[in-house]
Amino acid sequence: MSPSRALESDVRTRLLDAAERLFYGRGVHAVGIDAVVAEAGVATKTLYTCFGSKDGLVEAYLRRRDQRWLTWLGAAVAAVAPGPAQVLAVFDALGGWFAEPGFNGCAFINVAGELTTSATARAIARDHKLGLRVLLTDVAQGCGVADPAVFTERLMLLVEGAIVTAHIEGNADAAPQARSAAAALLELD
Repeated sequence: MSPSRALESDVRTRLLDAAERLFYGRGVHAVGIDAVVAEAGVATKTLYTCFGSKDGLVEAYLRRRDQRWLTWLGAAVAAVAPGPAQVLAVFDALGGWFAEPGFNGCAFINVAGELTTSATARAIARDHKLGLRVLLTDVAQGCGVADPAVFTERLMLLVEGAIVTAHIEGNADAAPQARSAAAALLELD
């Protein structure tokens, strides 16, 4: 990689890191471009050169978070033997995430709720949920349930419900409660 490309990549990463901290922590509407560039230590023009607009930055933030989050959850699932243990690993991972000091719920639900008229934000949120569904489908297919498609939808509801409950209610027990429900579903199947 050329030195100029490396610098551009570093600046882009700093901007995305700053956007992620600020947007996830405070919300997209509450955070202006000035706050992002100050946090990243770059000029405003640099942000516009890299992303074109605040909307472009929000889109890049969400796409990067999607990739990182699904990779993180996929790795947590892959770290255990295939089968029912992978179902439970989903909720163990969520429990660790919920316990993090900066936990602020699902970035995609948050942004879709904030930017209700943004077709792009909603499409990215929808794509993220489809990616999660694909991961959960793989988990369901590997655990020997009678109907993996139905089991996937049940897992999806448990995951989404746990995330929202942990965020809105501050309920630290949301992940173990959803894990227990998933274990019960496995026993019934």
